[in-house]
Amino acid sequence: MLITVFWGGTFLLVQLALSMSDPFFFVGLRFTCAAFAIGLCSWRILKGVTVQELKAGALIGVCIFFGYSLQTVGLQTIPSSKSAFITALYVPLVPLLQWLFLKRRPTHMNLLGIVLAFVGLALLAGPDGLGGSVVGKGELLTALGALAISAEIILISRYAGKLNLLRVTIIQLMATALLAFAVSGGMGESVPQFSWYLVGIVLLMGLASALIQMTMNWAQKHVSATRATLIYAGEPVWGGVIGRLYGERLPALAFVGAALIVLGVIISEVRFKKPKRLKKRR
Repeated sequence: MLITVFWGGTFLLVQLALSMSDPFFFVGLRFTCAAFAIGLCSWRILKGVTVQELKAGALIGVCIFFGYSLQTVGLQTIPSSKSAFITALYVPLVPLLQWLFLKRRPTHMNLLGIVLAFVGLALLAGPDGLGGSVVGKGELLTALGALAISAEIILISRYAGKLNLLRVTIIQLMATALLAFAVSGGMGESVPQFSWYLVGIVLLMGLASALIQMTMNWAQKHVSATRATLIYAGEPVWGGVIGRLYGERLPALAFVGAALIVLGVIISEVRFKKPKRLKKRR
């Protein structure tokens, strides 16, 4: 739940950074900083890296790259509130994808929690998040990014607890940064002019990304992908709070949506025990 606070604030910071840097180059800077933040503290641990850890880190890194890069590009043409709503589509996508590809059927309480969280996200977005009958480029790219994030969560859940946490985290962050810089160069993006403001955002976003990925990898050893996804639904709640502090005004429906998201998380945790059958005496 704690990382949703940092996660919710990233939409605003990314939108501010895009006024000074091209999207893919910024993603590369962000995740390079994140990789160094963890690597400098634990670089010796990379000596024992295994092929399986390289594979896991690379696969998760590809998903992170597509998720964050598409979201960043989308933020160039759509407001952050709409981006937060569309990105949060991973809430219903994770359990549904697990059901479709891994044959893991969600419980009835999971499904109810998913519905409440999804309705809450819709109310939280308000007219700006739901308005418009035509899906534009920004909306489509952000939706594809949400699909990539849901795949990331499923992969983390699959590998969590089986491999070394620090090694996989460093590898996935490095893979994301390398892919972002490669695409940036291929698209002819230019290096932005030096700005302490941009440096501050990159450092802050890098540290936040390192903390987010480390926490996700660690926490999902104890929390299922479906349960984690519903907890991550708190992201737009904090995004709304941070936006309010920045000067945005939330309508009354947004607070109703925030309450539904929290309710969805709580309901998804409810487990009903089957009543024990009394043994008949002979």
